[in-house]
Amino acid sequence: MNESRAARVWSSIIGLSHRDDTAATLRHVCQACADALPVSGAAILLGGAGNTPELAFATDPLSGELVELQVTYGEGPALDAAVGFEPVLAADLDSPESLTRWPGYTGDAVGTGARAQFAIPLRVGAVRLGALDLHRTRSGELPADALADAVIYADAALAVVLNARAGAEGHWTFAEDEFLDRGAELHQAAGMVSVQLGVPVGEAMVRLRGHAYAAGCRLGDVANAVVHRRLRFSPVGGVHWEEL
Repeated sequence: MNESRAARVWSSIIGLSHRDDTAATLRHVCQACADALPVSGAAILLGGAGNTPELAFATDPLSGELVELQVTYGEGPALDAAVGFEPVLAADLDSPESLTRWPGYTGDAVGTGARAQFAIPLRVGAVRLGALDLHRTRSGELPADALADAVIYADAALAVVLNARAGAEGHWTFAEDEFLDRGAELHQAAGMVSVQLGVPVGEAMVRLRGHAYAAGCRLGDVANAVVHRRLRFSPVGGVHWEEL
């Protein structure tokens, strides 16, 4: 690894954390990355093989929306990176290649204004913990230097996560209540659907995603409706639901 490049990346992260007078968090990693690279925004997802990745932090509403769309459709560059070992680079989301690879996701992603997406896995050896998801509102390749920096920002995010999980100072949850509440609400909804249908929670999550996809809704909106009892799944005759 280029030591001067790594030092520059970490300096940008520590600079933000010192400004807040706190230990470095994923928020600082994400924001420093978005500020330093030629991208329009950045997000970090946590959850790899066997776990549905969830949004930990996003620098802007569009970054968060792109994560939610990927989770709703169950496909997208960041989800591929989160369960893989190499960066997933989509220089043109509106290309036939992107449409073929992510047929459900790309149309809506382009509709939000995103034109390119670059996702870097957070991994240690064979262990995958999530992804750093970068987007741009114009198409085009991410320059090689910027990609090299992005890999180091992903390593920094990984270090923050591992520190937090080891009980060290600093928390990847950052008290970002909006994102935490959305993740908790999704799990609460999955638990409720699990009871309603008499299926395991994992299958209930699949049913939630399937309904969101079929109805053309966001997964977060479906979860919110379930939690607030405006939507109920019924086992009668298959995957039935009713507005309450």
